Amino acid sequence: MLSLPRHTIGWVVSTSLAGATLGSFTGGSLADKFGRTRTFILDAAPLAVGAFLSATAQDIRTMIIGRLLAGIGIGISSALVPLYISEISPTEIRGTLGSVNQLFICIGILAALLAGLPLAGNPAWWRTMFGIAVVPSILLAVGMAFSPESPRWLFQQGKVIQAESAVKRLYGKEMVTEIMYDLRASGQSSSETEAGWFDLFSKRYWKVVSVGAALFLFQQLAGINAVVYYSTSVFRNAGITSDVAASALVGAANVFGTMVASSLMDKQGRKSLLMTSFSGMGASMLLLALSFTWKALAPYSGILAVVGTVLYVLSFALGAGPVPALLLPEIFASRIRAKAVALSLGMHWVSNFFIGLYFLSVVNKFGISNVYLGFASVCVLAVLYIAGNVVETKGRSLEEIERELSVAE
Repeated sequence: MLSLPRHTIGWVVSTSLAGATLGSFTGGSLADKFGRTRTFILDAAPLAVGAFLSATAQDIRTMIIGRLLAGIGIGISSALVPLYISEISPTEIRGTLGSVNQLFICIGILAALLAGLPLAGNPAWWRTMFGIAVVPSILLAVGMAFSPESPRWLFQQGKVIQAESAVKRLYGKEMVTEIMYDLRASGQSSSETEAGWFDLFSKRYWKVVSVGAALFLFQQLAGINAVVYYSTSVFRNAGITSDVAASALVGAANVFGTMVASSLMDKQGRKSLLMTSFSGMGASMLLLALSFTWKALAPYSGILAVVGTVLYVLSFALGAGPVPALLLPEIFASRIRAKAVALSLGMHWVSNFFIGLYFLSVVNKFGISNVYLGFASVCVLAVLYIAGNVVETKGRSLEEIERELSVAE
């Protein structure tokens, strides 16, 4: 068994986040250069090798290298999956398919939790868990080898015939003329040079790119990781002594909320779900803060804290969790889409890293109730920002959205 001191465990975890940040920023350039499907196939390499090295590590150096590689793979896929889904999905179900990505992330987290149950009786089980992760990495490469390339990327590269073939595979031959007309009408063909990173900060694109970065910052600064981190202690205070049971309840709430979001995404729209989600998160944070400080609620503080935690996770899963990764590929112009999504996801991983690094220090200085009130304030700011800056994309093709935002600019 690989025995690690506590501070070294922190480094191992942080290495994964650092790798994810690096992978997220590089994923956009790889997707633009090699295409979406080939980048998926390339991404399988760090995912599989990273999992294998982590499973077989006999020293800390090998473990850190393995976690770094796995993190890079996770970062690339986190930017690539929503990008690919948005570019190949039919308009009328694009929101549902996009939110399914978040749903399976939640299911994966819950499955990983359950897969960890044997650790109590077999301390070396973690090697098996890492080893199992090699299998989906290989399946990813095999599956994407037979999947159609994004017709929008092909058209952007001037590969019109291949784009028509991809459209036919995805939607049927009766849709080829209509979709190819939309692609030509969008004006984003190979006549424009490939966008560079500095183009994201140009006057033409900065406003919409800033919306993407802001949504992921609000997502992280609204306190989701803090709530998950504190959930086990909250549940213990309420009499639920099993950490696994507490985490499973939080995970189940996340899965259920995301399932509801999937069913509403193409009916209620992205913007309304985001505003409802952050409003519910803010109210839940206020309930959590009051349950810790309001003396009149002291007899019920345990159960109120549990209710606040579950309601927060449900609210998060309704919008703040699934919507940003779905919405951003929809609002970014095809010329900058891959890099802009990568930049926004990079902000997600960077903020995630620093929140994890400084969260406990902030709690020790200001107290958990004041921190929760701060998170509630962020939720209020998020609602106001979304109301004034986010456009609704429900029921509209990517080309329609792009033309409208181009006119607005």
